[in-house]
Amino acid sequence: MARTLRINGQEHVVDAPDEMPLLWVLRDKLAITGTKFGCGVGICGACMVHVDGVPTLSCQLSVADAEGGQITSIEGIEGKVAEAVQGAWRDLDVVQCGYCQPGLIMTAVGLLSTNQKPTDADIDDAISGNICRCATYVRVKAAIHEAAKRMEA
Repeated sequence: MARTLRINGQEHVVDAPDEMPLLWVLRDKLAITGTKFGCGVGICGACMVHVDGVPTLSCQLSVADAEGGQITSIEGIEGKVAEAVQGAWRDLDVVQCGYCQPGLIMTAVGLLSTNQKPTDADIDDAISGNICRCATYVRVKAAIHEAAKRMEA
């Protein structure tokens, strides 16, 4: 069935079964590949996108349920929060293998969009749904704190 999705500020008409996960629409039908497949069961966070500004696991959201929402993938994040997070990620050299990083960055942007002064506990809670095989959690936490400082400036 044809569905119209608003992704990264652009409308896309896709022909996909209602139950197809948004993840596969992004990657396979639209070649928006920054959103990663990690587990397919909603426990790793690699497929994180924002829907109406809320971090959402795209492997758990059907294309039918995604229709009508404002979807933002890692390729489409922008603004003060996104710039602060991306800059802190680069400057603190957070990335190791990088596979999980789009999901972690989307999680960080989501957190800092609603909580500009997160505690360690807030960060731990926010990233608890993201698995990093390289265990960059200490650097991720430091980068989120750094991004929060940059947003104050």
